[in-house]
Amino acid sequence: MLNEKIAELLNTQVNKEFYSAYLYLAFSNYFSEEGLDGFANWYQIQAQEERDHAMLFVQYMQNNDAKVTYDAIDRPDFKADSHLDILNAGLRHERYVTGLINNIYGAAYEAKDFRTMQFLDWFVKEQGEEETNATDLIKKMELFGSDPKSLYLLDQEMAARAYTAPSLTL
Repeated sequence: MLNEKIAELLNTQVNKEFYSAYLYLAFSNYFSEEGLDGFANWYQIQAQEERDHAMLFVQYMQNNDAKVTYDAIDRPDFKADSHLDILNAGLRHERYVTGLINNIYGAAYEAKDFRTMQFLDWFVKEQGEEETNATDLIKKMELFGSDPKSLYLLDQEMAARAYTAPSLTL
């Protein structure tokens, strides 16, 4: 049985992960409307990953007899004056999620909930990768995004991204 505080934090994370999926779907729509289908694909896949993350938290909670509750998902609220604004918003969001994961990890550490800490280890590593991917995307946009031909090639690179399901065993 999970500690009540840990269960509450995990449940909040379920809803935050679903919000992340909504946010990335909104980013995908932005890029689709801009004619950048590769970037739209990149964020569609990002949204799928976030839904999978939410479901991993759900499964973990269910496996530990913790009640899962689903809250209303807020509408993504962002303002974009450029493609780079979206990419920077993505990095800020990933850093925010990293903070949430770290907060749960810290609470699990305090509660000596080693099982939850072990579960979260994968997410800690994943967040490092997410922040690196977001940073790399920003660097590429800063280098190539202002040139239409280079932006086209970068969009093609983003179109090549394929979905792979997480390999976390619960």
